[in-house]
Amino acid sequence: MTAHEYRRTVEALWSAAEARDWTTYAGFFDDDVVVDMPPTRERVVGRDAWVRFNSEYPDEWHAEVRRVVADDDGAVSWVEVHVGEGSETGISFFTFDDAGKVAAIRDFWPVAYDPPAGREHLVERY
Repeated sequence: MTAHEYRRTVEALWSAAEARDWTTYAGFFDDDVVVDMPPTRERVVGRDAWVRFNSEYPDEWHAEVRRVVADDDGAVSWVEVHVGEGSETGISFFTFDDAGKVAAIRDFWPVAYDPPAGREHLVERY
């Protein structure tokens, strides 16, 4: 697959997730997909488990894709996920198998924090 196809695949899988079309969503993943979430040290193994992980999430959420970047090795997405009144930023790194299915994801959900003191003269806060 090409970088363009990887990008289109990631955009389409996020669209299926937002639509809660779990059958279409499942079709983007290899049977043995592995999803690692380093911030929480969790791993989900297998397409069925990954679809359930998302479909059974305890709160109502909505994903807004901000950007997808791809090259010949895979793709990265930046999404804003809105849960209730709040939102969280998600960065996901996708790798694909030879059939064009997502074979692995490394998922990061950074948490905002206050910067260390001493650099106020160099930055603007927003």
